Amino acid sequence: MAEERKQQKEQKGDELGIIRMAGRDIRGSYSIIGALMQVKGLGYNMAHALALQAERQYGIKMDTKIGTLSEEQTGKIESLLKDPSRAGIPTYMLNRRKDLESGADMHVTGTDLTISVKQDIDRDIKNQTWRGFRHMYGQRVRGQRTRSTGRTGATVGVTKAKVEAAAKPAPGGKPGAPGAAPAGAAPAAGPAPAAAPAGGAAPAAKPAEKPAAK
Repeated sequence: MAEERKQQKEQKGDELGIIRMAGRDIRGSYSIIGALMQVKGLGYNMAHALALQAERQYGIKMDTKIGTLSEEQTGKIESLLKDPSRAGIPTYMLNRRKDLESGADMHVTGTDLTISVKQDIDRDIKNQTWRGFRHMYGQRVRGQRTRSTGRTGATVGVTKAKVEAAAKPAPGGKPGAPGAAPAGAAPAAGPAPAAAPAGGAAPAAKPAEKPAAK
């Protein structure tokens, strides 16, 4: 136990704070899997597969901190990262299979991944494909719903003027109270009186008829 602790202390003293790998500055306290996941284009599955191949081929343990590795060991891991298919990584794990220009299966990372995606989008727009039009207008490309999310046009619904008019209090009543007349509305007129005949005399009322005797 004492020897192991001594070795750990020596390793901790030799541990570098920052490691340069695949064009990125990575903290030396990360394990190999955690360090590889900091590279754009590498997820957990791919990082785990590369770390496993590094342990099998070069004897570098997966739980080793990246800051304790030598330059030679770091270069070996980078060589696996540049060509994963040659290192034994299956083809279905690569992110760019059957490239349109070269036709090869490859795994693109870092700035190369950003440039490749941009070129693919520009090619679709130039060829005027359906996907290119969706990219051009900022719409969803992969068949997602756009009724409730991803809406880019004008909002359809109640306008602000209608909402303010409904909330405005009417004279003699509270806003929204039943029976309150809206602002500016004329008072409701009652039933019109019957027209008087010519001469000014009111018509005599007819006597009520008695029911016929049986």
